[in-house]
Amino acid sequence: MVKELLFGIQTNGIKHTHDDPMPDIDTRFRMAKESGAFDYVDKTPAPDEIDQFIAAREKYDLPVRAGGWFYTLGRDEALLLENLKLGGRLGSVVHNVQVTSHKADGSLASDQEVVDFYERAVAEGDRHGVHPCLEVHVNMWSEDFRRVEVVGRMAEDRGLPFRMTLDHSHVIFKIDNPAEQEIFDIRGDVESGKLVLDPFKPGSVCRTWIDAGWVRHCHARAAVPNNPKNTAAVDENGKPGRGIQYPFVDPGEGNYHAPWDGALLEPWKEVIRQLMRHHAANDDSPLGQISTEFIPNLDYGEGCRYSIFEQSTACALWMRETWAEIAGE
Repeated sequence: MVKELLFGIQTNGIKHTHDDPMPDIDTRFRMAKESGAFDYVDKTPAPDEIDQFIAAREKYDLPVRAGGWFYTLGRDEALLLENLKLGGRLGSVVHNVQVTSHKADGSLASDQEVVDFYERAVAEGDRHGVHPCLEVHVNMWSEDFRRVEVVGRMAEDRGLPFRMTLDHSHVIFKIDNPAEQEIFDIRGDVESGKLVLDPFKPGSVCRTWIDAGWVRHCHARAAVPNNPKNTAAVDENGKPGRGIQYPFVDPGEGNYHAPWDGALLEPWKEVIRQLMRHHAANDDSPLGQISTEFIPNLDYGEGCRYSIFEQSTACALWMRETWAEIAGE
């Protein structure tokens, strides 16, 4: 019997170019269903969207299997509890938890404070049948990748199951990217080999998390080493996006702000393969689903002229084919 692995899409990515309006909720569910690529959608809807999400879920038989939000310690504890309760109402099995690097008072969130927050989240999630998953993500405590294993071991020492969301685009785009490695001061450890970002090398950080059995959820948004900054959009200070999104398939001439080379995606793809191989080979693997997350935000696809929905669909179909091959082995 082939082990189950489901593939979904974050609903912010169910649109075409950046300039196109976001389709309404019913249309987004219909697009996802008709593509044939997705088993579920991934979203924590706004309060005024909840009824529409439930109606579309039933109409298209497309579960809202996952959701997520970002939280600042000292401010958003009650919001987390509300979102976990909502996840249970929607039928979600996981809630992606981003914890910002700094607390509401401006100080850096410590490892112990992250674990304390996670412990409360696990207890509340258990009440609603939802597993909170701490995400590896820029601008969050986990952007210092060295902290993830520390927090994971601390959680396990408390008797907690450590569950995380792997979004390895945030790791891959820092490969061969000294400026990005300066953030949280990881460059020295990368250059010395103490912190390994390249998934083809022994001891890589993504492989460490995978082999520990911590990856409960995964966000699949393609990125390449030293990913081009998103010069298609700038912030209020005129700075381009950090560049954590790369088209999965050829976006067509003139539709991406840099030359496109599909061969550059191999490190990103290799992490997906490693994750799938681990899931196939281990009966206790917690992984249940992978959500594509090509999105139109500044550091990702803002200003894009390619269809992010078509990129998500192509990525999901590749993952389905790859999983079929690996599970068949």
